[in-house]
Amino acid sequence: MKNFYFLLLLSFFSCNSQGKRALVGDTEYQQKLNASYKDASTSPLKSSDLKNFKGLDFFPVDSSYIVKATIVKTKNAPVFEMLTTTDRKPLYKEYGVLRFTIKGVDCQLTIYQSQDELRDEKYKNYLFLPFTDDTSGNESYGGGRYMDIMTTDIFKDNTVILNFNNTYNPYCAYNDRYSCPLTPRKNHLNLEIKAGIKNFKKS
Repeated sequence: MKNFYFLLLLSFFSCNSQGKRALVGDTEYQQKLNASYKDASTSPLKSSDLKNFKGLDFFPVDSSYIVKATIVKTKNAPVFEMLTTTDRKPLYKEYGVLRFTIKGVDCQLTIYQSQDELRDEKYKNYLFLPFTDDTSGNESYGGGRYMDIMTTDIFKDNTVILNFNNTYNPYCAYNDRYSCPLTPRKNHLNLEIKAGIKNFKKS
């Protein structure tokens, strides 16, 4: 009988650990993102999707999508209203233009700074990089993907490391009750970025 209870407990903990392993992810970034989406208090998922959530889908981690970019800061950039999926129009400024090469293709993206977050001590150093690529609307979310960069990540020679493995979807990819910035057309990359977050398969 003791052996029976031991096996029962072993089976219980084994099932729990398997469930946890399903949320682990291949990198620390994926682990943290999965954990926040599993947590009902922080997750953007609808209750029906949260109930069946086992983890987000990612492209395989690929070091060729970790690149060094040169940033040319935009001088005297005006404040503008960024379009969103709703009537909300948050205030942003162009922070600069990033130039880099991926898979032999020369690329350029504009990076932005939220004027609202500048007033928030927690987020004042955050820069916002939205982009679309040739996977958008197929393997990745049609509205584009986002990457966060810190002003403190920028080196003295005005270069910064871009890790496309560490991208995330706007909350609108999971739940249409959110208001999300629309990726500007000029931030389209004419190649497939097969790294980072994939499109979400809703229940």
